[in-house]
Amino acid sequence: MDTQRCLIFGLGYTASRLAARLAAEGWQVTGTRRTPEPVPGLTEAIEVLAFDDPAVADRLAAADAILSSVPPDDDPAQPDPVLRAYGPALAAAQARWIGYLSSTGVYGDAAGGWVDETTPLGEGRRSARREADLGWQALARKAAAPVHIFRLPGIYGPGRSALDRVREGKAHRIDLPDHVFCRIHVDDIVGAVLASLARPDASQEAAVYNVADDEPASGSAVTEYACDLLGMPYPPLQTLEEAGLSPMARSFYSQSRRVRNERLKDRLGYTLLYPTYREGLRACLAAET
Repeated sequence: MDTQRCLIFGLGYTASRLAARLAAEGWQVTGTRRTPEPVPGLTEAIEVLAFDDPAVADRLAAADAILSSVPPDDDPAQPDPVLRAYGPALAAAQARWIGYLSSTGVYGDAAGGWVDETTPLGEGRRSARREADLGWQALARKAAAPVHIFRLPGIYGPGRSALDRVREGKAHRIDLPDHVFCRIHVDDIVGAVLASLARPDASQEAAVYNVADDEPASGSAVTEYACDLLGMPYPPLQTLEEAGLSPMARSFYSQSRRVRNERLKDRLGYTLLYPTYREGLRACLAAET
C-alpha cells in the first residue's frame, strides 16, 4: 500500500497528538507552525514547516488528508488564516478527506440547554469562531474533497487539566452551580478524527460533529474531583466578583450549554475513551506515573 500523506495546519496541543498517532500508524505527516521550530515530544519523522513556506502548497496538493486546527483571528473579511491563505488550493485539493477543528462556542449561549449539530449558530463572544466555521461550511460546497467540521468544547489532557490548575494554585470554585459546560479529553478528539478519516462523509455539504463528553458539569465539580484525586483541599467557594478573573475568563461564565454527541457515536460508531471528566482526570493522573 502506498504511504498516506497528511498535512496539518497548526501543530498545537491537540494536533500534535494527532500527528504523533498518524506517524506511528505509518502516515507521512507534515505540520505547520508560525515558525518551523521542532515540536517538543514529536518524532523527527514529522516534517515541520512555517505556515507561509512555499513548500506547503506542494504538500497540500499531494495530501490524502488535510486538517486545520488554526484558530481564527480578527480579520473582518476572513477571520480564518488557513482559508485566507490557502482557500483556493483547498477547494481544488484532491485529498480524500479535509477536516477543521472548530468550537462548540459557535452555538452561543443556550442558557444551560442542549444543543446539537442542527442548532443554529449563535451570537456572542465567539463571533470569529462562528464566521470561521461558516467559512469551512462554504468551502465544503465547492471543494473537490469532503469537508468535516469537529466542534470541540473545553479541551483537557495530560499537562493541561484541572489537576495542573489545582497544583499551581490557579483553580477556582465559582458559586454558580447552574453554570455547566462540556469538555473533551484530547485523546478522544484524536480518536474521533481517526474514526472520520476511516469513513469520510459525502462531499458538497460539510459533515459536522460535536466531539464532547457525556456529562456536562460545573467547573467547581471538576475542580473538586481533581482536588480529591490529589488529596488537596478545595479552593474557597467564591462569587464571580470575588474570583478576580480576567475579562476573557469572566466572559466564559456569560454562556452555558449542554452539547449532544449522538451523531459522533451513531454515524461514526465512535466510543468515548473518557465519557466523563472523572475517567479523563484519572487517566491524566495515571499518565504522569
